[in-house]
Amino acid sequence: MPDYRFQIRASDGKSSVGVLSAKDLMTAAQTLRAQGHQIQQLTPIATSAQSFRQRLRAANQTSGPSARDILNFTSQLAVMIRAGISIRAAIDGIADQIENPRFKTILLRIKTDVESGKQFSEALSRHPKQFNQLYVNMVRASEMSGSFSRMLDRIAAYLAQQIETRAMVIGAMIYPAVIGLLAVAVTIFLLTFVLPRFADVFAGKEAAMPAPTVFLMALSSFMVKFWWAVSGGLVLGIIGLALFARTEVGARFFDTLKLRVPLLRRMFRALYISRSLHTMGELVNAGVPMLDTIRITGDISGNWHFKRMWRAVYGSVKQGKKIVQPLTRNPLLPTAVVQMMGAGEESGKLGEVLDEVSTFYAKQLREVIKTVTSMIEPIMIMVMGGVVGFIAMSIILPIFRLSTLVK
Repeated sequence: MPDYRFQIRASDGKSSVGVLSAKDLMTAAQTLRAQGHQIQQLTPIATSAQSFRQRLRAANQTSGPSARDILNFTSQLAVMIRAGISIRAAIDGIADQIENPRFKTILLRIKTDVESGKQFSEALSRHPKQFNQLYVNMVRASEMSGSFSRMLDRIAAYLAQQIETRAMVIGAMIYPAVIGLLAVAVTIFLLTFVLPRFADVFAGKEAAMPAPTVFLMALSSFMVKFWWAVSGGLVLGIIGLALFARTEVGARFFDTLKLRVPLLRRMFRALYISRSLHTMGELVNAGVPMLDTIRITGDISGNWHFKRMWRAVYGSVKQGKKIVQPLTRNPLLPTAVVQMMGAGEESGKLGEVLDEVSTFYAKQLREVIKTVTSMIEPIMIMVMGGVVGFIAMSIILPIFRLSTLVK
């Protein structure tokens, strides 16, 4: 069993430290509390024999629950509720099987809140990072309508589709990112290791060299002499971009970029439309009030421009107008989608229309991702080949010119 180093305060107020062997971190904490101690610090002791997989697993267990964990919890809870098990017993049974200590603690807190008389939706709302507004509002609507297990199935299906969509988009972006990093690495290698070998050959012959060769030799010399400044600048640039993306201005800039880059805008537009309409359809079918539905849809849309669009819809509906009125003048949604939403609103079948449209755009998103991936591959190869070819020709051309002058 792994060892854990602890620092505790005993019942007499004295602090002490020591080492405890336990099955896991939760068991170690329970053992110390059972002895009447107050835990001040409890950390695992890494040993040389501990495998990489064990360390990775321990790191994952100290983090919060993932989207997949929330999906599994929702699916299991739906099955147990449908089997006639009380919600408190169901949560307790699921918590016993959870390996993630933080998620287990959250579920036990939810169970305690339910036992104290709180509604399940109210207990969930106390953990907004794990259970978002859509989750809480759909559960609250099911508590009022008495369709709890069916609503949990709908939530699980929604979460599964969102996880699948996110995985597809990330998968489509991984390949160009890898090719881009490879191109940068090859360029740096050529500039810092290959070109300096020709510095002595070209020394004193700058007048006979073409402009691209002069530029690359100067760049190579700068990178070799001031590699620390170049490396520091790259690190600071990456950190700066990451911090800038977290600001409101930065988020707006990158969200705008996603909708304007020629090759990627179709993919991101289909993603945001599918996510928005799917979210709105689920909330409408669940019986969530329309104003809450529109507000939650905007928050979950994932793009600043789409969020602003739904805020405009929220203000319009709050004034007594129809949903489609502010959408007819917005270029983010196609005219056909707005027309179908208007027809669904008039006929009282808005939820069904939204489900059909979101399903259509989910299929379109898969097709767009395949198209984008197939187009990015040759483009990145051409770019990488062009950079390497430019550097190679900048080396070869002056050699030919010098050999001609010698003759």
